[in-house]
Amino acid sequence: MQHLLIEDRSAVRILTLNRPEKHNALNTVLTHELLDALRAADRDAAINAVVLTGAGKSFCAGADTTEFSALTPEDPQAVTARADLTTALHLVFSQMNKPVISAVRGNALGGGAGLAIACDMAVMSETVRFGYPELKHGIVAAVVMANLVRQVGRKQAFELVALAEPLDGAGAKALGLCNRVAPDGEVLDVAVAMAQTVAGWNPLAMATTKRSFHRVADLALGPALDVGRDANVMMRGFRKAKGG
Repeated sequence: MQHLLIEDRSAVRILTLNRPEKHNALNTVLTHELLDALRAADRDAAINAVVLTGAGKSFCAGADTTEFSALTPEDPQAVTARADLTTALHLVFSQMNKPVISAVRGNALGGGAGLAIACDMAVMSETVRFGYPELKHGIVAAVVMANLVRQVGRKQAFELVALAEPLDGAGAKALGLCNRVAPDGEVLDVAVAMAQTVAGWNPLAMATTKRSFHRVADLALGPALDVGRDANVMMRGFRKAKGG
């Protein structure tokens, strides 16, 4: 891996974005590496949970804008390929069986903000700068908007993309964009502790919980209850009978 560090702590895999000199901005190489690493962790029977964090001062400052000059209408295949790659990265978290927790400090902006909340749970530092500054640069918070509008109210989501003002940890917690707020030096430890807890559950039960959660999230009540009913029946198949 050129821009990604991988560390296993028992059944928890820590993926660290490693372009600290660029505040871990997502270039094409890092995006590919992260997508591949998430899929590999999901396939690895020895891993039950993942923590995503960033090296240096920031979690992720978003897309690497230095690559934008090569993405022009004169090369539509390159434009489409990059958009498809970004979309696949933000979608993969909901496709994985294993929970992913983000450990976020410093800058989490644009694509980095989207990456932080695409994870199943998030721990943010008290001093995090979380936000969507795209309009300040004459561009659009595009792919990242899909997760944002599903996780906060419409008025709050539109304010974040329209005013382009960053939130600190308390502000992100107030909008439900993170699960925990911690001092800067404790963010990773808190996230790893949470990951160790979920990694300790029955892997099949955890996978079924996550898959059911993402299935019911956007369903009407009736179909959502059907998903729960199916999971309830399935659950009986992997619980040992007492005295068996």
